Amino acid sequence: MLATVLRRLFGPAAALGVIGLSMTSFSAGAAELTTFKVGEASPANTFLAVWMAEAAGLYEAQGLKLEIVHTVGGRESGPDLSSGRIQLMHIGMSSVVRANAAGSQLKAIGSLSNVNRATMFAAPQIRTDAKLKGRIFGISSAGSESDAATTLVLQRLGLKREDVIVKEVGVERLTPLLTGAIAATLLGEPQRKQAMDMGLRVVADFYAERIPWLYSGLVVDADYLKNNRETLLRFLKATIEGNHIAIRDENRAKAVLVKELKLSDPNVIDASYANFKSETPPNAEIDRRGAENVLTSVAPPGASRNLDDYIDMSLTEDLRNQGFMAAMEKKYGKE
Repeated sequence: MLATVLRRLFGPAAALGVIGLSMTSFSAGAAELTTFKVGEASPANTFLAVWMAEAAGLYEAQGLKLEIVHTVGGRESGPDLSSGRIQLMHIGMSSVVRANAAGSQLKAIGSLSNVNRATMFAAPQIRTDAKLKGRIFGISSAGSESDAATTLVLQRLGLKREDVIVKEVGVERLTPLLTGAIAATLLGEPQRKQAMDMGLRVVADFYAERIPWLYSGLVVDADYLKNNRETLLRFLKATIEGNHIAIRDENRAKAVLVKELKLSDPNVIDASYANFKSETPPNAEIDRRGAENVLTSVAPPGASRNLDDYIDMSLTEDLRNQGFMAAMEKKYGKE
């Protein structure tokens, strides 16, 4: 079955190559695969490395049975990870800071975006920023990346959170924005491009400002990291290779985006892929500057200001020292 999937997506040669990798990386049978559950809080192009690695059979090649679990993110990140419901979550560091302040012990071990990619748009009837006071700002969930970034936008507008209504509306926020159910919200790709094409007014464009930000982290519970280091190394190997494949093979990467995000507009597909390719760190390494910006901006009073309480870069450092990053760059080219 694996060979069939690989041939369909990548051709016979690629199928043989990945099957060869599975024999060298993990020699046990399929019955011995380790179940590894990844939380997907918000389907977006930042998740492409995982989807690509899954489609290519790379997790299985590393001895993992990947399961993608749809989660709320934000305030649920800590409980979902500490309870073992999932082993890793795809969330921004803002959620890590808030979860740890509430008693969790989460750490980002990698990154799929080191730049804030969000843009805040206003509803069609909101013609000026002055009209936003007292209105509803939509976020995905409390403690999420959209929640933290909304606070930053309000500060720029000279407003406090108590000056507006911050409301959880979920992942799909473009529709309530268009209907006027909310006055403003932050959007990433592909909805960012859709909003731009509709001519919605931009309130703040963090992406255009190129702000270093740990926007899309690979996050685990500290105890799981301590006790399952080898499993996480295998997950990272597969994800990093999936990232390199997506960067190198535009057509197949776009096919995966179309399938997973249910896209049909060629312009939106092109924009989503271009955004991914220009911003994804090929080797899933954390930019410490981006993590520092998050901590400085969102840490509540009393929270630790020690960056190492929120990130752990030792796994990607190990892979680099072992020559894995160099091998990937040799195999797929260096961006």
